[in-house]
This record gives sequence, C-alpha cells and structure tokens, in this order.
Amino acid sequence: MALSESAWQRGFSCEDLAILIVCRGPVRKEAIDVFREMGIRRLGILLSEKDSIVYPHALAPELREMTPDQIHRVPDYTGATKTERASRMDEIVHIAKTHGYNAIFAGYGFMAEDAEFVATIEGAGLVFVGPCARTQRAAGQKDEAKRTALGIDVSVTPGVDDLARRTLKAKWPGREALLEGARQAGLDPSEWPKDFDAAVDRAIGASHEAGVDLFTLDELSLQCAREVVSLLEAHPSRRIRIKAVGSGGGKGQRIVPAPAQDDGAGREAAGERARELLLEVLSEVKATGPGDNKNVLLELNVETTRHHEIQLLGNGSWCVSLGGRDCSVQMHEQKLLEISITQEGLKDEIARARDAGRESQARALSADLETLQRMEAEAERFGEAVGLDSASTFECIVDGTQHYFMEMNTRIQVEHRVSELCYALRFVNPQDPTDHFDVESLVEAMALVAWHKDRIPKPTRVPRFKAAVEARLNATDASLAPHPGGEIIRWSDPLPYEVRDDQGISIKNPDTGQFMRYRLAGAYDSNIALLVTAADSRRDVLEQLAEIVRVTKLRGLDLETNLEFHYGLSNWMLSQAPWAKISTAFARPYLTLVGELSQAAREIDLDYLEKKIFERITKQMDGVADSDGAELFEALRKASNAKRTLLRRPLHALLHKPHVLFGWLCRHRDCFGFEEGELAWKKNPVDVLADVYEHLNWDMRPELPAAHCIWDHDHELLSTAQSFYRGLERRLETTDWTRLSARLADPQPPAGLDPALWKRCLEAHWGHQLALEALNVLPGLAREVGVFELRVGDDLEVHIPERLRDPVHHERMRRVLSPPPATQADTIAAVSGGMFYAREAPDRPPLIQKGEHFEKGQPLYVIEVMKMFNKVPAPFSGTVDQVLIDGADGTVVTKGQPLFRVTPDERVVQEDPKEVAARRQAFTERVMGWA
Repeated sequence: MALSESAWQRGFSCEDLAILIVCRGPVRKEAIDVFREMGIRRLGILLSEKDSIVYPHALAPELREMTPDQIHRVPDYTGATKTERASRMDEIVHIAKTHGYNAIFAGYGFMAEDAEFVATIEGAGLVFVGPCARTQRAAGQKDEAKRTALGIDVSVTPGVDDLARRTLKAKWPGREALLEGARQAGLDPSEWPKDFDAAVDRAIGASHEAGVDLFTLDELSLQCAREVVSLLEAHPSRRIRIKAVGSGGGKGQRIVPAPAQDDGAGREAAGERARELLLEVLSEVKATGPGDNKNVLLELNVETTRHHEIQLLGNGSWCVSLGGRDCSVQMHEQKLLEISITQEGLKDEIARARDAGRESQARALSADLETLQRMEAEAERFGEAVGLDSASTFECIVDGTQHYFMEMNTRIQVEHRVSELCYALRFVNPQDPTDHFDVESLVEAMALVAWHKDRIPKPTRVPRFKAAVEARLNATDASLAPHPGGEIIRWSDPLPYEVRDDQGISIKNPDTGQFMRYRLAGAYDSNIALLVTAADSRRDVLEQLAEIVRVTKLRGLDLETNLEFHYGLSNWMLSQAPWAKISTAFARPYLTLVGELSQAAREIDLDYLEKKIFERITKQMDGVADSDGAELFEALRKASNAKRTLLRRPLHALLHKPHVLFGWLCRHRDCFGFEEGELAWKKNPVDVLADVYEHLNWDMRPELPAAHCIWDHDHELLSTAQSFYRGLERRLETTDWTRLSARLADPQPPAGLDPALWKRCLEAHWGHQLALEALNVLPGLAREVGVFELRVGDDLEVHIPERLRDPVHHERMRRVLSPPPATQADTIAAVSGGMFYAREAPDRPPLIQKGEHFEKGQPLYVIEVMKMFNKVPAPFSGTVDQVLIDGADGTVVTKGQPLFRVTPDERVVQEDPKEVAARRQAFTERVMGWA
C-alpha cells in the first residue's frame, strides 16, 4: 500500500506500527507473516516458558526467522492469580516501552479479550490491535453483553445473567445493610448511589477493584441452587447451562442435568448438583480468588441447538458483517469443525435442491437463509451499540427457525480464515469510486483499523469463495479426549488448495531442507494446527477437506490426533448431506456409533476368516475330476497365499482404525446392498479392494515406509486384475457390475467371442475374484452395528437412534475407543497425562483419602488437561489403601501412572481364552452371513 500510486491509499500505510505479539499458536505465525507483508518492519513476540510447541533439539522455525532482540521471554502469557496477572500486564508494558514497540497484538490468546489488560495497554499510550477496553467491557463480559442485547431488541436465551448481584441482595436485603457489609470488608461506600440496585452494582465493581469478596462461594452456590430450582419450576424437565462471565474456548461451562423426576425433590437435587458444578466452573476459569469476578449466567440449555456465529469488523462508528460460520461440531464445549454459511452459498444450494426436485431441502435451506439474514442484521446492530472497533464475533444458538444471541467474542476467532476466504473487504475512496483497495486478511484489517480508526471508511464485502471449512487438528485420542505430549517426526507437505496454520511446524530446516521433530508440550490447549480450504460449494469444500485429511501423513512418538475423526466425519457428511443440520449434541452420539463399530470390528477373527474362506472355496471344488483335483487344489493354494497380504493388510488396518472404517462405509454405502438378507455387491470387489487401498492412502511409492503403502507384489496383483476387467468392460460394452458378473456366470460365450478365449476369461475371472469374499466383512459390520441408522432426513435434520443418546452407553463406548491404561487389579492409574488435583478447589477437602471406601462412578480426582478440568470417576467400587501421589495439587502425571493402591470390592475374573476364541469365531460367521 505504501508503494501505491494513489495518495489516498498511501495514507493508510501501517509501516510506522511496531507490534509486540503477545500470543501463541497458529495466529502468532500468521500475524508475523501478515504484518511483514504490510511492510511493518518492527515486530517482536513473547515466548512463554510453557509454550505448547517446543523443539527437542532446536529453536522453533518462527523464532529462527527473528533476531534475538525480537524475542522476549516470560514465565507465562498470563498469571494464575489476579496478582500474577497484574504483574504480567506491567511486564508486557515494560517490554514494549523498553524495546520500542508502539502496539500490542494478542490474537485469540488469553489476553485478547481481557478488558483490564487492554485498559492497561491504552493507559500506557500504546495501541491495542483489537477491540478497545470500552468495547471489551460492554461486550466481552457475557452478562453485560446480554443486557446490551436486550436493550437493542436482540433475542437472547432465557435465564439469569446476574447471579452475583442476586447473591449480594439476598445477603444484604437493603441499602443500609449493604453499606455496613461493605465497610466491614474495608470498602468506603460513602459516595455510593441512594438507589439500592445501583448501590449493589457499585459494590460489586468496588469489590473487584479492591480485591475483596462481599459474599462467600457457599453463599453464591446457595443462590445458584435457588435460581436453578426457580428456572426448573418455570421450565420443567429442562437442563440448565452454567456459564462463567469470563469463560471462553469451551472452558468455564457446565450443564446441570434435568431432574430425574419433575417434582420438588427432583428440582432440589438439581439445585444441589448446580452448587457442585458452579464450583467447577469458577475453578476452571480461575475465578475463586478474592475480588475475582464470580458472576455466572444460568441459561436454559437449548437441546437441539446449532452454534452459528457472525464475523464482524468495525471501527467504532460503522460495523460490517462477513457472513456466518456453523461451529456446531463440538466436544467438551470446544469446536472441532467450522464451516461457512453465506447468503451466496445458501442461495446456490437452494437453487440446486429445487432443480433436483428436493423441495424439503429447499424449504429447510430457505429457513436457514432467513435466519442468517436476521443474525447478520442483529450482529451489525449490536456491534455498533458497543462501539466495536476491530474484529469480533457475534455468537448465536439456533433452534429450528429461532435464534438467540449467546455472547460476543471481542477478539479474532481461531476460525477467522473461514470468513476471510469467503469475503474480502473493499475500502473505497469517498471522493473517487474508482480508487479502492481490497483486504483479504482479517489480521491486516485489525491493524488498519487500530492505526487509522475513524479515518478508514466503511468497506463493502466482496465475495471470494462460496464455501470454506476449517478442521482443528488437535492432540486427542480416538474418543477426542486430550492427549498431551507426543512428538511429531514427519508431516507431509500441504496440498495446493490447503491452508495449514500450524505454528510453523511444517517449516523445513533451512540448512538441510528436512522436516524437524516437534514436541507437543500441551501447556495451553490441544490444538496442533488448523486445516483450512475453500471452494465454490459446500460439497466441493468437504471433498477437498476429505482429500487433505486422506493424504496427510502425520507420524510421531506417543502422538495421537483427531485426524482420523475428521476423515470419518467429512465422509459421513458427504455421504448424507453436506448441509446437514448438525447440532452441538451430535458429537457424542456420533462417537458412540463409531465406538460400537470399533467394538464389533475387534471381535472379527481374521485368522479364522481366512481359514473358513479357504475351506468354502475347496468345498466348491467337490465334483471336480480326481485327475484335475490335485492340480486345481495346488493352484488354489498358491493363489490364496499370493493374495493373503493383499487382503489381510488393508482389512487389518480398517478393523483397527474405527474412524477410517466408518468413513469408508459411509462413502461406499452405494457399492453394496442386502437382498433378502444376502449381500450383493453393486461394484466389482476388485475395485472395492482398490478403493480400500485408496481410502487408506496406501499408494505404490518407493519412498514410503512399507507399513504405509501397498507392497509391490500386491500392487501387481491388483493392477493386473483391474486391467483385466477394464478390457472386459470395453469388450462387453458395460461397466455395470451386476450385468457383468451375471454374464461371467454363463459358460456360453457372447456372440462373436471364441469359446476357448471365453473359457480363459472365466478362469481369469475366477482367479481374480478368489478370496475376495473376505471383503464381505465390511458391509457385514455395517449391518451388524447399524451404521446407517445415523442419517439425515429430507429436511436436513439429523436422525439419531435412541441408543446413541444414552449417557451410560456414551461412557462405555468412550472406553472402547480409548481403553484405560492397563494396570494391576489393585491399582487405579491416571486416565491421561495432565495436572493432578486431589480436590475441586483449594478450600475443599480431598475427593478421596486413605482408608475411605468409594463407589463405582464416584469422583476420585481431578485431572487438568489443556486447561480443562475433568473429574475422573472410579471404574469400580473399592477402598483406598494408599495414595501414591506425594506432590501438591498441580503435580504433573502421565497416562497410566499409578495414583491409588486399592482393594476392589470384587475381583475381576479373566475370561477363558477358549471362550473368547469361540465367541469371536461365532461373531465372525454371523457378520459374514455364514451362521
């Protein structure tokens, strides 16, 4: 821009900015790249001792691209307590002032929507590249944002947004009592308002400033219980969501289960449960200290909710929307997949649905279009009301045709690229409509607004792609539980249409050109990278995502990721409906179904399967002349042995990769069917086997390790078979397998074909199809488990079988997908790595102590993984003989580390191996349709 011929455009140069980047993760690397492209020469970053990505033998790539004076080390980006946070803020200001920075960029990190931090930056005369402190206070705190929304006719979720205020009024029901309580706490209420409600608000603010509490956690939790009971009386049998005002990124939220019985006792029990969950919420957001903002929201949980959000950009006077994103695929209240919702994309899809005669889909999509238009209008209105002067997100929950404002995220979002790939921002010279410039990066737009504020005119949005999607690649196990640690030793290069925001992990060693090992420490969250792509339709963009995940080679030591989850999910969406109305309650039933498939797949006995198939083939040879029998039997044996690895290796891989198997079944459901209970292939099994290899990304490439490619002799067998059938299809002028296989069952040659040649064709056909019956295990498993019962209706609503909604079943299948660590019968071990806590909060007793008895399902300890607190239940009943953790709360433990020595109430009886073998053989026969 500084080199533009237009003086007006040159006036928006940002070269004089000197930015200190105080965040981590992919956005740090993105910010470095964007700011350099803008011509900003002075850049620096904070580097925390707890940074989540650490090289074992070298500096991180993004650090090698910077000089030592640009890297500033701190213990942590923010502190664990209010005092530590204040100290870190002062330290960041000192670093900026000392090293010549005039601006701070916090990305989507901890400090990005901290009003106190932003005020500190502004008070020091520095520019904050993000929403100003006034906007942070008006929109960043969930309670304030909700009150603002109510004042400008923005729909909100029913509930309570002022629990702290109600607690204070219940404790001191009157102004004089409140003032006396404030004086006892060391506050000066002499100038507080005469109005009681206004005095309560002043008291809360004063307590935060002074670092004192005017009520106890017990008093707050008691009021919480009262409010929950009241909500349940007005809205029977509903679940209530508890949400800390300072929550975000999935942290600081819990759901109070609906009462087992809709009566007074049931509601009281729900209230008591709410008291426990409130403490968990405040502990998770570290708001249990004196003077911390302990207000929480109590909201009716919308059970069929979809999570939609609108991307906004403002400069304090104008505000523009950049379309929406569907973020409904979530687990542990954290987003996993974000996909664009644009008016252009919806209009195109509505037209396609009507052209294809899918009127139900067209009506459902039209309803979504109307909802999106309303949300965009409300979002812009809300942004202007709070004086939004940067990038932010207006988040909503959608229930059918209704939507409710949930919160404003006063920062750039992790998924911002989804929106910027759909729209660019065009800034036009008010004096000359032909003089304009386009901005395609929201990070760049934030810097422009921060530096030029009121000078910059309101932009228009310019469509780029009609669809974009982002998959969050996280360090998790197959059940999506966080898996801290691990080391990446190889990562394939991105595809041309793949945007990979990976914190610089994929940057090669500049000296050798080789990938460098990368260790995941996981101090902050489980995210490794963001996989983003864009196209001109939602189907096309999901196809691209599935291909990105398919060809990605990611290997490491003690490395577990959700890459295979994304592969299965994208294939399910493509096989059902790309515009399926997935809700935030979808992930658990989905994982439960994959767990059922995993459990069934593990019961398949491949050795027994091979043996039985050979027996069935030899049995078909009965009646062959004795003189030919021995020769044919020997040929059969050799052919079967030659195909053993061709079939066994991919089947073994699929049976041990449930997410990959699920995805294959979904994408290939049209390749088979069951007619009167009998399996019928609609596609040549030879091509089905080739599809399995392609799905596994097992190409014939010499540079790949043997475990990750098809073996050369197997490749020759498969290629020969495919070539044979392609030639036969040309000769018989059909590619329809049903017709072709029926013709190949007829010993009479087609007209014009030499009988001897036809006989050789039939023999070749028999040889190529030999033992491919083993593939029947795949559709057999789909039928056994009911894979296709999780489906999308004509109205795009997702139909979930009732069995997949059962929380007890969820937990069973979670343990199938991610089995607990193997330990001795008298030991309870850590279910994952993380920080161990014996109690829920510092002032609470341990959950279990030596000599105490515990029941199955009773919480035994808390494990903090990626900033999420998880209470771990006892897997069985017993008595604690010894606590094996000597350290204080916060001690780091590893998965499988013994925590308690116990005496179980009942000893586990090991199943007889012979019974196991018999059961697996019988199950294999049933799945194959032999039983």
